[in-house]
Amino acid sequence: MALSDRDIRRYIAEGKIRIHPPIDEAVQLGPCSVDLTLSNSFAAFEYSRLPYIDTRRPAEGQTIMRTIEVADDEPFVLQPGELVLASTRETLELDDDVLARLEGRSSLARLGIIVHGTAGVFDPGWRGKAVLELGNLGRMAVALYPGMRICSFTFEPLSSPAEQPYWKRAASKYTDQNGTEASRLWADNAVRSDSHSLIDR
Repeated sequence: MALSDRDIRRYIAEGKIRIHPPIDEAVQLGPCSVDLTLSNSFAAFEYSRLPYIDTRRPAEGQTIMRTIEVADDEPFVLQPGELVLASTRETLELDDDVLARLEGRSSLARLGIIVHGTAGVFDPGWRGKAVLELGNLGRMAVALYPGMRICSFTFEPLSSPAEQPYWKRAASKYTDQNGTEASRLWADNAVRSDSHSLIDR
């Protein structure tokens, strides 16, 4: 069951949901969600460096991404068919009994902009900035600006605190991430349980 605006306020006041810098409730708090804003940093693929990304050797894939910093009053233009990584300005921290879901904004979706592919769940115990997989499904380029509301989060209470919250799991690769960090798929091979199964978010 998703938290209402009243319960989101209560969870924030109790420190069960921590957002820094604090949100402007009049603008960012909806009936059952919180809007977060776009940061100044983007990671774009440089397709000419490698013919493909090998998921068994993804460290090579990191070399085809470059970071682009955009000033507050300047646009980042997302071209049709392009995929870039971005992040929220805000840092989000969840208690061990709270789950969050990242959602796109309807106003951006109507322009063809998606904000995440499949990684929409933020586990209990999450700590860090949310990385966004921004894509342009339309036929026209779209200008995005740092500080604009880019995504929303809904929150759900768990039946009990997780025994292995995100910050505690050895396989959690993105704890305390602070910006547009690229894929760490390579780490899957480094962390295995006793049964040799892989764990990932």
